[in-house]
Amino acid sequence: MSSEFETQRLRLAKFSLADAPGFYALNLDPEVLRYTGDVPFGSIAEAEEFIRNYKNYQRDGFGRWSVFLKDTGEYIGFCGLNYRLALDEVDLGFRFLRRVWGNGYATEAARLCLLRGFQNYGLERIVTRAMRENLASHRVIQKLGMRFEKDFVEDGAVWYQYEILKSERIE
Repeated sequence: MSSEFETQRLRLAKFSLADAPGFYALNLDPEVLRYTGDVPFGSIAEAEEFIRNYKNYQRDGFGRWSVFLKDTGEYIGFCGLNYRLALDEVDLGFRFLRRVWGNGYATEAARLCLLRGFQNYGLERIVTRAMRENLASHRVIQKLGMRFEKDFVEDGAVWYQYEILKSERIE
């Protein structure tokens, strides 16, 4: 199975130690982390350690992928799938540098990840979650054709969960 995927404008690839500076910078921005519940890495070395310990590709055959602009090779964020054992479900997640927001990259990368999940990995259902206040993510999710499934509270925040089935058309 290929470790890289492409759209017209983007290249998605497995995490690499070379991505650590970009990953670190991405997670330093409080606006990027605002609706994630995550904390920033303390250093590039911590980002490298996260990448070294990221076992999803070996364990599940897929995971989150670094996203690069094809024309420049610039790291702009990540997007991909994550198997959550406790819930026995696969979720779609994405995060991009603030300076590239509004260019359609999240929708483009997420659409490719959904298609790969269904076509390459044989998944039947993929979910995604977004905090209620994260309106930009809700717009991306709805553009993909994902349907609202439920809301829930986690760590004091209200989250919405959406789903899409293999049998449904990805927008």
